[in-house]
Amino acid sequence: MQRYNIVSLVREGLRGHTGWQPAWRFPDPKPSYDAVIIGGGGHGLATAYYLAKLHGMSSIAVIEKGWIGGGNSGRNTTIIRSNYLNDESAAIYQHALDLWVGLGRELDYNIMMSHRGVLNLAHDEGEARQLRRRVEANRLNGVDAEWLEPQDVKAFCPPISIAPTLRYPVIGATLQRSGGVNRHDAVVWGFARAADAMGVDIIQQCEVTAILTENGAVSGVETTRGTIRTPRVASVAAGHTSVIAAMLGIRLPIESHPLQALVSEPVKPVIPCVVMSNAVHVYVSQSDKGELVIGAGIDPYLSYTQRGSFDIIEHQMAALIELFPFVSRLRMMRQWGGIVDVCPDASPIISRTRVKGFYVNAGWGTGGWKATPASGHAFADLVARDEPNRIAAPFALERFESGALVAEHGAAAVAH
Repeated sequence: MQRYNIVSLVREGLRGHTGWQPAWRFPDPKPSYDAVIIGGGGHGLATAYYLAKLHGMSSIAVIEKGWIGGGNSGRNTTIIRSNYLNDESAAIYQHALDLWVGLGRELDYNIMMSHRGVLNLAHDEGEARQLRRRVEANRLNGVDAEWLEPQDVKAFCPPISIAPTLRYPVIGATLQRSGGVNRHDAVVWGFARAADAMGVDIIQQCEVTAILTENGAVSGVETTRGTIRTPRVASVAAGHTSVIAAMLGIRLPIESHPLQALVSEPVKPVIPCVVMSNAVHVYVSQSDKGELVIGAGIDPYLSYTQRGSFDIIEHQMAALIELFPFVSRLRMMRQWGGIVDVCPDASPIISRTRVKGFYVNAGWGTGGWKATPASGHAFADLVARDEPNRIAAPFALERFESGALVAEHGAAAVAH
């Protein structure tokens, strides 16, 4: 793998940038692999990377029906945080945050990680009590969290309005200083490049049409580019997970909803952190290009479409203008949507299934991006050893039978 550093940058600049190697190969599918991963987003590529790096598996195919990072990985707002309420959630999201810190150096790829801090606003006394409780739970789990009074919120994020006359006045907020944002395509490309260097085949424009079984166990997949034999199939297909599972007659407790976001025209740096509000249903950060990246809650209807309804945009912009009045003078540039897969307890599924050799990583709702490296790390353990590790174990499918749910509706912020 070609190393990226100042020396290579200067050398290639002097050569007219003619000597750069492709970041990853574009191979044809082989007849068989030790494992096939369905889904070429951040979670799927991270799974392949950790399978190769930590478990010595190089005969791996990542199959993507479009292009890598073209699904939810390229359609999210890249917010990174770990301030979830339950112990199980705190463990996996904090593990992800710990991995994010050094991931750019590990992959030798600039993922543009910015630990600028994440504010979760409180607008009434009931919400403030719940957020204060979450702060204490976070601290017990080693997650950095603090409570800010309104004047402290204003000091940390000067453009926000804390006027008591607002319809939903800001009466406080939690702050996770280690939270922030990164660059979604850089993360996908970094994982793809590193996995490819260890022999993983990344096969794009290849759709899985059927999963083959023999004697109750996975034996391969049918694709639009031929049949591939394998004893392990790992589905990391986000909103389309239920479609993949249905190929084996498995019905998962997942609903798929559109989730949309939009960006403003670029402006000079004005919002220094990530701001999230559950009551007024909006969140915002500012990209390195100066755009305000704005999101809200999911559309209520079920759909596999990558678009949303206008009323969600209208609602979130009204909320944002109340918090940041200057936004009323900005033009919105573009809007897009993704597909979120939501479980009844707003927590993910990382699990084996009743079909031997078929594994599922899904149900992340709007928490998927922030969990990317930990999700891949934990899922790779499960696929390689056929046993969940300590972090993945609480998110097995069996919890929907036992009742041991990991209810995270409140900590999932504006999503559910």
